[in-house]
Amino acid sequence: MAGRITAVLGPTNTGKTHYAIERMLAHRTGVIGLPLRLLAREVYDKIVAARGPSVVALVTGEERIVPERAAYWVATTEAMPDVGADFVALDEIQLCADPERGHVFTERLLNARGLHETLFLGSETMRPAIAALVPGVTFMRRERLSKLSWAGSKKTSRMPARSAIVGFSVENVYAIAELLRRQKGGAAVVMGALSPRTRNAQVAMYQNGDVDYLVATDAIGMGLNLDIGHVAFSATAKFDGRRMRHLFPHEIGQIAGRAGRYTTDGTFGVTGDASPLPPEVIEAVEEHRFAPIQRLQWRNARLEFGTVERLIRALEEQPSSEWLTRGREADDLRALKALAAIPEIIDSVRHPNDVRLLWDVCRIPDFRSISEGEHATLLARIFGFLRSGKGVPSDWLAGQIGRIDKTQGDIDVLSRRLAFIRTWTYVAQRKGWVDDETHWRGETRAVEDRLSDALHGALTQRFVDRRTSVLLRRLKQKETLVAEVNDKGEVTVEGEFVGRLEGFRFRQDGAASPDEAKTLARAAYEALKPEFSLRADRFYNAPDTEMDFTEQGGLMWGEIAVGKLVKGADATRPAVEAFVDEEAGEDVAEKVKRRLQHFIDRKVAALFEPLLAMGRDETLTGLARGFAFRLVEGMGIIPREAVANEVKELDQESRGLLRKHGVRFGQYTIFMPLLLKPAPTRLRLVLSSLWDGLAEFPESPPPGLVTIPHIAEVPASAYTLSGYRPAGARAIRIDMLERLADLLRAQDSKAGFEASPDMLSITGMTLEQFADLMQGLGYKAEPGERPKVHHAAAKPVAAPEADAAEAASANPIPEESSPVAEAEAEAAAAEPEIETFYTFTWAPRPRNPRPERGPRRDGNQGNRDGGREGGREGGEGKRRDGKSEGRGDRGGDKGGRKFDGKKGKPRRDDERDGGRSFEARPPKKDRPIDPDSPFAVLAALRDKK
Repeated sequence: MAGRITAVLGPTNTGKTHYAIERMLAHRTGVIGLPLRLLAREVYDKIVAARGPSVVALVTGEERIVPERAAYWVATTEAMPDVGADFVALDEIQLCADPERGHVFTERLLNARGLHETLFLGSETMRPAIAALVPGVTFMRRERLSKLSWAGSKKTSRMPARSAIVGFSVENVYAIAELLRRQKGGAAVVMGALSPRTRNAQVAMYQNGDVDYLVATDAIGMGLNLDIGHVAFSATAKFDGRRMRHLFPHEIGQIAGRAGRYTTDGTFGVTGDASPLPPEVIEAVEEHRFAPIQRLQWRNARLEFGTVERLIRALEEQPSSEWLTRGREADDLRALKALAAIPEIIDSVRHPNDVRLLWDVCRIPDFRSISEGEHATLLARIFGFLRSGKGVPSDWLAGQIGRIDKTQGDIDVLSRRLAFIRTWTYVAQRKGWVDDETHWRGETRAVEDRLSDALHGALTQRFVDRRTSVLLRRLKQKETLVAEVNDKGEVTVEGEFVGRLEGFRFRQDGAASPDEAKTLARAAYEALKPEFSLRADRFYNAPDTEMDFTEQGGLMWGEIAVGKLVKGADATRPAVEAFVDEEAGEDVAEKVKRRLQHFIDRKVAALFEPLLAMGRDETLTGLARGFAFRLVEGMGIIPREAVANEVKELDQESRGLLRKHGVRFGQYTIFMPLLLKPAPTRLRLVLSSLWDGLAEFPESPPPGLVTIPHIAEVPASAYTLSGYRPAGARAIRIDMLERLADLLRAQDSKAGFEASPDMLSITGMTLEQFADLMQGLGYKAEPGERPKVHHAAAKPVAAPEADAAEAASANPIPEESSPVAEAEAEAAAAEPEIETFYTFTWAPRPRNPRPERGPRRDGNQGNRDGGREGGREGGEGKRRDGKSEGRGDRGGDKGGRKFDGKKGKPRRDDERDGGRSFEARPPKKDRPIDPDSPFAVLAALRDKK
């Protein structure tokens, strides 16, 4: 006869489970049914601590620990044994209304009784149903020990410490945990699909303070007693296995009730995209008042095993009470129907024991959740093994477990393997299903433990920043942190790496959240203050050889950027900006800046010494001084056409003074050869680009190249600053161009001439490339073909007669009469070798050609500064008559007449300034950019100039 029956009802955080444990230990024997395997393990550990392991049993679907003298049984609700104990307790009794598992809880409510005492623990919403279905029950209400209050909506980034955020899908849980790792240092993850070992490890990490945040599914609402101050819902709807639906108020209350512990108040709210809860729901949760449960899920527990059909009919029987409703078709019933449709299975079921065995197999949970078909196939295989009477073969079971026993993989892979091993753990727990039960129970448990530990490690690695969590825990323990910096610039706080000192800037590791980053930065800078000063002194005394500038204007100390060049008073006097953290102090910043300025000033003075000396020369006066100023502005290189008038006005004395400073008056360029070296060229490009305000600086060409590709999109000024002049498809170095001009000056450009080997050698080009270059310089290149002339080889000296005889014996056929020689001679006579040549004539084009007016009467096409026809006064050299060439830029014919550019009329000397100028440059061709060009990075700068 049943003893006292009590229903202990009330909101969460009332200590109902603790009360049940105390009551059970007051009896000689007892059984307690709990909703979760995890909670069962927690209660088991508590009772073992109180009574010892020899009298406490643990029975779940996947774990079975039953000592010989077991007196207290802790079990999941589905696995509760019928042992006739003095005390029986059933926790979370409101799950009688759960669509999936409710029929199991309802069956225990109706039939599970202790000989002396029975306890039902759960929500107040079950009072009417229990009163109607359980005669003689006594109700006890336990009030919540702390207050639960609505806290509204909060961003995840502003979530207070010791908070739990609830999601309703794996993807949602992972996304929230990842966000918390980036912003708060990490979070523990608790989901119903995790194994108890993994969940315990994650919960322990939260409880120990390694992380301050917990992300969980609604499984958190059952039995997990955690130190939670705030519960936030990331969604208020979930998929219940059939459809998406909104959470019921009592479900919200069950989850939110986890906030607050004993007498510590708690709060609840929403976060993310979740909408605020309606006022009536908020009030219900705060007051713990919810609508009573009207229907309990029920399934007939009095089963008939005569045939499969009779068993199915019994399972589908309708309840007789208005308080009960037949729940949705459970997984085990669907599996039974699936197996009953297989002829081989039905043919093998001939006895009630076979039906009972088939039903036991169908009750194996679908842990894998792959598909109903896959699950039914597995169950059919297991039933076949068991029906044979030999059990599941050990070698087959070993193969199944071996494929799962792998700890490599990501979170999803490990979770899937854990689900698979739970099937074999369940099988190994069934009595008589395997050969060596003890071995296979231990084996499956060991595999599950290994996978659980691996999954815990994977979750921790992905969702927890260990370094930040350790530092935060130490921050709570003391006010200041110990920070250090080693000789490699690595900064550590409390032994944890937090960043690196690069030059005079601290680069913090980016894994910390914004709030934590500020705290860690403060601690790091405390250690860096003396280091900044020591490093600044070392930098100030470092030689210039340890420093350099980059082609984009950066200033380097070894491999570390310590500053950059900025626009100064003029192009040759740049300023500097030091890269120094504000926390280093003004003294350090000023010392670094001053040293950088010394470096760049000395670099400019050394590389541009001839140019700067010319600018300081007080003996240069008048036109010479003005021209020197122009040359300093051009940093030692000026296209001749840009200063044509100034060149004309310079007298011989002025030119001589400028030549003393290394200035060369070339036909195409006025330049200082010493400034064409690689180092001055590299600095000139940087300083000029800085002065012009370019966003990206052109890079200097590789040293030693005579020509480089000509990219139309690159401004001509970039080539000039690099020491090159574009001509056709390539640009030629200006000093080599002037050497070429010296050779061209000796040629008759009007009658035409061919390229000499010296011309090709100077440019390093093939004849076709040279022809394109010449057209770019204003020449016309006429191709032609002719038979190639072979120079006759020297005849050999006649050999003595003895040698001739010896040769005749070795080659009886004379060479000149051999068939091969005759064939070659005939082929050479029939098809002479053809060679291509070019004839170059001077044919400049005007810069701004006027409309076509027909040919000039004198046949001349005009000239330009530095032109080749007429007086050839574009460069310095000797005329063919041996007389010195003029230094002016005037054009004229061979008779010495001068032209004004209008209809071939002669002009006077005083009209020379009004003459037209022309440019001997062919029109640019559209062609793809050569990726090997040093100016390829400037292709996008055409519109910026």
